[in-house]
Amino acid sequence: MALVNRVSGFSSCSVSSHFGKAKTFGLNPICSLNCTSSSSSSPFTEKHSVERYQRDSWVYNTQVEDASSWNLPFDSNSVRENDIALQLPELKKMLGVLREKRESGGCDGGGGSCGPGNVYLVGTGPGDPELLTLKAVRVIQSAHLLLYDRLVSNDVLELVGPDARLLYVGKTAGYHSRTQEEIHELLLSFAEAGATVVRLKGGDPLVFGRGGEEMDFLQKQGIQVKVIPGITAASGIAAELGIPLTHRGIANSVRFLTGHSRKGGTDPLFVAENAADPDSTLVVYMGLSTLPSLALKLMHHGLPSNTPAVAVERGTTPQQRLVFAELKDLADEISSAELVSPTLIVIGKVVALSPFWPHSSIEASLLVEAK
Repeated sequence: MALVNRVSGFSSCSVSSHFGKAKTFGLNPICSLNCTSSSSSSPFTEKHSVERYQRDSWVYNTQVEDASSWNLPFDSNSVRENDIALQLPELKKMLGVLREKRESGGCDGGGGSCGPGNVYLVGTGPGDPELLTLKAVRVIQSAHLLLYDRLVSNDVLELVGPDARLLYVGKTAGYHSRTQEEIHELLLSFAEAGATVVRLKGGDPLVFGRGGEEMDFLQKQGIQVKVIPGITAASGIAAELGIPLTHRGIANSVRFLTGHSRKGGTDPLFVAENAADPDSTLVVYMGLSTLPSLALKLMHHGLPSNTPAVAVERGTTPQQRLVFAELKDLADEISSAELVSPTLIVIGKVVALSPFWPHSSIEASLLVEAK
């Protein structure tokens, strides 16, 4: 079924710590990407930014010239409805062009029939465009249509080919530009029309990215899906800070947790009891709102309250900010520093091995020697 029928209804780099005043490292490697002040624009695509509308001007061509003067409504439902109303005519037009090309035999240069296009689920890494794989860059540059999330940085989007179309399908708390079902239908409709469609996701598409759901849906419809992995935020950010996620004698395993609750609210998924292992490293994605509850559960189930931890906002980008603290104080320190999403949280003894851990290096050395 065509898309027309499917969707017509629808500062600095600073390190804060409770061990003393906030520490600013003017020459540390974390700032080697030309850190600017915290007031600078985010490298991530925000839901109402003028830059997004300008970048996607093919979809918003009736209003983009005066984007800077828009008075966007505060009601998220109104914004979403307005976005989709603006997008639909151009999406239908693009589908029509693709179908006409297929019917004329233009897709393979001859008169034979053409099969469906390919869909690529591409991980863009934690934010630094230099962490992209060569294969990801090649596919991004050859795509007809790219559907991208909020956590795909503008630097990555600059790699898109001049004739490709970009469509924002990002989600934030309280605002989903597209529902997951609508994203499924967009991918399917354009693939059926023969397009090379790229689904751009921050980090790795199969690590808390819902890539598995999209792959399953498309494969059931007979569409070939290829996954191009990206460096997940846990690996990229830990490497940036010099934190080994596993270390002989200190951490023999690592566990990735989602801070989201399926039913919303402040209570994380029920994993704290099994996760409270002092010999394991915990990495919490999307955990800002549920961290207070998660930390209490971890300590209740036996994880020492003085376990080292770090929260990293916008990791691997020039806007990266860090908060180091012991587990018992981490939530308060994050609140004081006013970290915002996207923020990754790492909990475990390996955090003390980072050269930026505010305790003395003697403690880290003793931790290694003791094992």
